[in-house]
Amino acid sequence: MNTQAEPAPSVADIVKQVFSVVLVVAGVAAFYYFSTDSAYFKEVRLLYRVLGLVAIVAVAIGMFLTTELGHTIWNFILESRQEVRKVVWPTREETMRTTLLVFAMVFIVALILWLLDMFLFWGVRYLTGQGG
Repeated sequence: MNTQAEPAPSVADIVKQVFSVVLVVAGVAAFYYFSTDSAYFKEVRLLYRVLGLVAIVAVAIGMFLTTELGHTIWNFILESRQEVRKVVWPTREETMRTTLLVFAMVFIVALILWLLDMFLFWGVRYLTGQGG
């Protein structure tokens, strides 16, 4: 059997990951704490709260990306971008044709289901004696 165990993350990586999460939670808590209507915090405007939250999240992401898991996620994102560039996207004409075909098929299926429902409703009314 040829199984390979993943290496355990280092203590420093775990501390960075936990601190990143704590930093984001503290930033969100501060964002809402400073939104109170007390006279002391009235001077703190929404713009400053948003800028502070963005800065805290940026620092937390930067710290997280220095971990081994962060490197793995960043490499995955870069490889995903390369794969997206390899995709052959349809032309506008192909997209329009496919969209119209989907609309037509939805309309046809809806019509068939409506007719089936109408005939079943008519049959049930006839069988229960409620039809005229």
